[in-house]
Amino acid sequence: MSHPQIDYSQLFRLDGRTVVVIGSGSGIGCESAQALAAQGAHVVVADYSLTGAQSTVALIAERGGAAEAYEIDVLDDDAVAVAAERFGTASALVFTAATNVRKRMDDYTLDEFDRVVNLNLRASFQLIRKFGARFAANGGGSIIGFASIRAQVVEPGQGVYAATKAGLVQLAKTAAAEYGPQGVRVNVVAPGVVETPLTAQIKADDEWYGAYAQKAALGRWSRPDELAGAVVYLASDASSFVTGSTLTVDGGWTAIDGRFTPPAS
Repeated sequence: MSHPQIDYSQLFRLDGRTVVVIGSGSGIGCESAQALAAQGAHVVVADYSLTGAQSTVALIAERGGAAEAYEIDVLDDDAVAVAAERFGTASALVFTAATNVRKRMDDYTLDEFDRVVNLNLRASFQLIRKFGARFAANGGGSIIGFASIRAQVVEPGQGVYAATKAGLVQLAKTAAAEYGPQGVRVNVVAPGVVETPLTAQIKADDEWYGAYAQKAALGRWSRPDELAGAVVYLASDASSFVTGSTLTVDGGWTAIDGRFTPPAS
């Protein structure tokens, strides 16, 4: 069986392609948008905060990249549908928006439950299926969501957040199955602990921060920019046969027990 010669020097390049990054006004989304632009993509920097989106666009422009700011509330179904229609010819969608309320289950209010589920799971569902359908109609594309190690391992106070992230993993697998025949790939990145606004509560507690650092095999937290490579990989032709997968970027958190290092002999 013959196949076209692959130019490996272009494997991660995104020249001539548009990538939509939702939640790119700060944190992991901001770093991902910059990395995608550096590989030649025209990046739609979409965020709830237009000011945040414009700030990221400015960072990209400083390095000679191409980007535009786009304001979106992913909790608004109509806004998601409009975005999918407008950017349905993009080659990839990345979405990072999420929230967490760290409380034990007995202490959770149903309003808090709804707030976490609506942003982390319901909005993800809408984004995946609206963009999935548009990408399928236009010959394919890559959809990249952000799960978490909490989809796999938990701790007290992470119940609802963990459930939404596990749910996102299963949504991505199902979408990969449903849209795969039309050339649409759907994957998730699962970070460990990352220094973002979402984890500011933990960073403010020295004992808590240190315990999380030591749990990973690398003995430290991740920087937001250390997730950008995974996004570029999944958006590019380098991952052309990868779909329905979870790419774990956790510094070895889920690989090791981490509670105690026994003597060697």
